Amino acid sequence: MNCIAIDDELLGLDLLKDYIEKIPFLKLERTFTNPIEALDYLQENKVDLVFLDVELPYLSGIEFVKCLQSKPQIIFTTAFEKYALAGYDLEITDYLVKPIVFDRFMKAAYKAYSLNKLNKKGTERIGMVSEKENHPDFIMVKTGYNTINLNLNDILYIEGLKDYIKIHTPGKTILTLNSLKKLQEILPENRFVRVHRSFIVSLPKIDSIQRSRIVIGKTFVPVGENYKNAFKDLIASVNL
Repeated sequence: MNCIAIDDELLGLDLLKDYIEKIPFLKLERTFTNPIEALDYLQENKVDLVFLDVELPYLSGIEFVKCLQSKPQIIFTTAFEKYALAGYDLEITDYLVKPIVFDRFMKAAYKAYSLNKLNKKGTERIGMVSEKENHPDFIMVKTGYNTINLNLNDILYIEGLKDYIKIHTPGKTILTLNSLKKLQEILPENRFVRVHRSFIVSLPKIDSIQRSRIVIGKTFVPVGENYKNAFKDLIASVNL
């Protein structure tokens, strides 16, 4: 889920940024101290979730929500409980009272994630077909002095090794200078999923799932603790 954070206190933004980085399904696009600038950003960019302080300069969080034409999910982050009723009248997703502890933040994030999956459930299969049709079936990978054309159907799983990644295919393993995060951004989400800080797997290549590990051929890929719930929800969404 793409998200932004709005808070006029830099310490508050730093805390949100730190928490967001710990949640595998959240991607922080921008942070703002000025809500007017955030509104301008949302005019041109689509996000799924906004972490929003209430008492802001120029425009309160409540006024901010009322100004939105296309409303993403909203989670209020405020030091004051008195805005809770107004927040729920605006149908916000959750309400976090400062100082925000991580376990409460994580609960709100998973609530937003579940709602996001629920909203997409009716069109999910159509969306997956559309992605397959529009996304290229290959990526260009630089290895050594060569750049090779790699068919996505050949990828079994991808392993991160500090500044390098290993792309495992049935016939060979390709070593390239890159990061899992960068590769994850260009791979189609309906076919590849991050399941561990060091692993991305190809969903069609999964033979079975055994508790906290994935079986692909003779290889066992671990599912990281921070990725378990998101992976479980994803698998549930495509189960018959």
